[in-house]
Amino acid sequence: MTDEATFARRIEPYRRELQVHCYRMLANYDDAQDLTQETFLRAWHKRDTFQGRAALRTWLYRIATNACLDFLDKRTPVPFDLTHLQPYPDRMLPEDPQDAAVARETIELAFVVAVQHLPPRQRAVFILRDVLGWPAPRTADALALTVASVTSAVQRARATVRGHLPARRLDWRRPATHDLSDDERGAVKAYIDAHERNDLDALTALLRHDLRFSMLPDPATVSVTARDAVDGWVAHGLFRPGHDDWRGLPTTLNRMPAAALYARTADDPRHRLFAVAALHVVDATITELTGFDATGKPWLGLPPAL
Repeated sequence: MTDEATFARRIEPYRRELQVHCYRMLANYDDAQDLTQETFLRAWHKRDTFQGRAALRTWLYRIATNACLDFLDKRTPVPFDLTHLQPYPDRMLPEDPQDAAVARETIELAFVVAVQHLPPRQRAVFILRDVLGWPAPRTADALALTVASVTSAVQRARATVRGHLPARRLDWRRPATHDLSDDERGAVKAYIDAHERNDLDALTALLRHDLRFSMLPDPATVSVTARDAVDGWVAHGLFRPGHDDWRGLPTTLNRMPAAALYARTADDPRHRLFAVAALHVVDATITELTGFDATGKPWLGLPPAL
């Protein structure tokens, strides 16, 4: 593989799945894009080391994992907080709907956040073993560890991840599911409709009483009553006269139902992208809401204005 064009053609089909892998490691879409490109550069420079004994995919994942670990080693060593978190646009996921590497359960925001609580090398072990399904010897070889240390690390990682997941306890090893349910589509539609009609009672009724709520870049995730959540949004100036003209677009991110919200002020003829809300829906009720401030940002391929 000495010809650069030929080499690029061979590895390009793996770009999207490697980007998802880097995203799980870093929880940041922009960083995942950068580290995927870094992976391709490293692969080109290391091309003579690829002997064909392992699959090309395995070789690339090994390079990507170590590139992410190098990146994390250089980042200021502070505990992970949600200010680093970015959503992942579904349009950039691999196109194969059966690809286990992008199972819905392992790309949801709750899972991605839980994984960030692991130390970087333990995080890598966990993702390779329990998300990608690599055997312990292959994982050990990729990370220059012993099989015993891999086994110990993944056991500790499983306990930590479960401890940081919501009470619903995602099972990240069950079969992949991708399609939104009727309840999820209906909840997004109703959520947008309540905003467009400024119907605070309808909005409150959509939210579970013990809603888990966070609004990035504020790092806090809190459990609040539905009414307190809506009252808090009102207290922060939403739905006030002059800031109560809303439009919304249904979308998806991280294989989750989401709503892109657009607000129009009195001095502006257009509705501008304001926020994106990722929703976890159970029985047509929103149980978790993660909001992202999208003001002035070209996010997720969404139109900046309506």
